[in-house]
Amino acid sequence: MLFSRFLPQEGSFFELFNAHAELIVKGGRELAALVNSLENDPQTLSKHSDAIDEIEASADTITHETMAQLHKTFNTPLDRDEIHQLISGMDDILDLIQDVAEAIYLYDVRKLTQEARHIADLSVSCCERVRSAVVLLNNMDNAQAILKLCKEIDQLETDADRSMRQGIARLFREESDVRQVLKLKELYELLELVTDRCEDVANILEGIVLENS
Repeated sequence: MLFSRFLPQEGSFFELFNAHAELIVKGGRELAALVNSLENDPQTLSKHSDAIDEIEASADTITHETMAQLHKTFNTPLDRDEIHQLISGMDDILDLIQDVAEAIYLYDVRKLTQEARHIADLSVSCCERVRSAVVLLNNMDNAQAILKLCKEIDQLETDADRSMRQGIARLFREESDVRQVLKLKELYELLELVTDRCEDVANILEGIVLENS
């Protein structure tokens, strides 16, 4: 149509995706640093929680900008629903990361278990692969590499789920303080949900690749 020439074209969606994905990795690493250093450095909670809050706020700004561009851009590089699903799914990852940090503060957790630290590390690995896959998304010649990364995210999520179940089982066997059991059980579940959200994004990416390649 003639009027389409006067409307914004393409937009900067891939740049926005990449910027958001970079923040996901930063948030995941801050959370892992919090979980791994909490016992030895009580001050780490405030430091890393504040950093996560700042990262999440920056990511929200990118999400809002993506949505704004989606409404004003006539020709988008991907299907509009795909763009909406992807940026929303990515935002969910950072929301969960923030939820974990808040739960540690609210429950006044002073020490986390080996399983919790392992799940946090797996979450970082998932976040890093989300970023790697998103960076490749602007060229469908990268389809197989993206799909490989998505498969790796699925495996990491499976590993995190296994670690969560093992950690909860050990809690019920060895921890006599019921309040501690309940607090740590919920933290295990929240940490594992970070990997679930990464898997959700991997599924979205798989769908985009299969639809467009």
